[in-house]
Amino acid sequence: MRACISNQHIRRYNKCVILELLYREKRANKSTLARLAQISIPAVSNILEELEREKRVLNVEDEKQSRGHSSGIWLIAPEGDWTLCVNVTPTSIECQLANTCLSPKGEFERFSINAPDPQALLAEIEQCWHRHRKQWPGRTINLAIAIHGQVDPVTGVSQTMPQAPWKKPVEVKYLLEEKLGVRVRVDNDCVMLALAEKWQNKHRDRDFCVINVDYGIGSSFVINNEIYRGNLYGSGQIGHTIVNPDGVACDCGRYGCLETIASLSALKKQARVWLKSQPSSPHLDPEALTSAQLIRAWEAGDAWMDNWIERSANAIGLSLYNFLNILNINQIWFYGRSCAFGERWLNTLLRQTGFNPFDRDEGPSVKATQIGFGTLTRAQQVLGIGYLYVEAQLNNV
Repeated sequence: MRACISNQHIRRYNKCVILELLYREKRANKSTLARLAQISIPAVSNILEELEREKRVLNVEDEKQSRGHSSGIWLIAPEGDWTLCVNVTPTSIECQLANTCLSPKGEFERFSINAPDPQALLAEIEQCWHRHRKQWPGRTINLAIAIHGQVDPVTGVSQTMPQAPWKKPVEVKYLLEEKLGVRVRVDNDCVMLALAEKWQNKHRDRDFCVINVDYGIGSSFVINNEIYRGNLYGSGQIGHTIVNPDGVACDCGRYGCLETIASLSALKKQARVWLKSQPSSPHLDPEALTSAQLIRAWEAGDAWMDNWIERSANAIGLSLYNFLNILNINQIWFYGRSCAFGERWLNTLLRQTGFNPFDRDEGPSVKATQIGFGTLTRAQQVLGIGYLYVEAQLNNV
């Protein structure tokens, strides 16, 4: 049974709209907010006054306007907590500090780590936090952490981390909050990308998907402007769709998953096996093969790479084709190191996606489907995980 919407609910909704606009625009005057929110300037004024009383927003002088001729610029109140946005794997940490309105502070950083066990990984995160805390001693700096694999965002438990040498769950949120005394939020790295697109890409739709093709293959999708996670927080596991039931065993326990054909880790395994059987092959050490070397071999047109890359792109395209038919999400952005394979890789993928057995003359381009490489910088991508706090705040207005 549906209930009517009270004036209180309408007021709360409008306040959330204005706050959301300020988080996106960072700074805006009343006229801009009224235009974007599609309500009158007096209505915006009333909402801003209420938010100002609640100390959620701040009005500052507009330096571009002459004194006495402007109602000023509005922004998120700067006195709130800051957020250290972190993307973590057992071999590296990427981080970007952000202020209250999620604008970056300082430089984006990436550094290698060695984490043979969960304790070592948590210690590396702690060191990263302490270093930023030392630079800004007067600030409360909360943590927003993106981790690959399956994550429970409510409890903050990393349930599975495929790249890690350990297999047991790790209570990341609880352990770090106990140790550091700040708030910690944890989610999947593909959710990080989806949040980054949702909050920083002004051209995205209300329904879209991000796909991360890297060590593994993951995805996250936004439906009606909300991240869809599923009850068990396992949605978006496109890498574990089966494309060949008689294929190679996957870490998930099944056979022929997309990851076993199209991920960078799968391509490296194939390349190592081939290189060991070809002692006079290209000057590459199979035991020290890197992703960058694979990409350079592809760009050079080496025949031994062409078939593998085309096969992987075809497999992703076939999975995407099924995905499009089931969910009808028509905006898909690719991220991850595999994007360095470039337009030829993407076009191979699109050929599979664009083939419709029921109407061969009407591919996704006619239906305005957008499939391409994401355009956000890596710093913007990592910043996305910080919007977990923004969305939690908007839910509590």
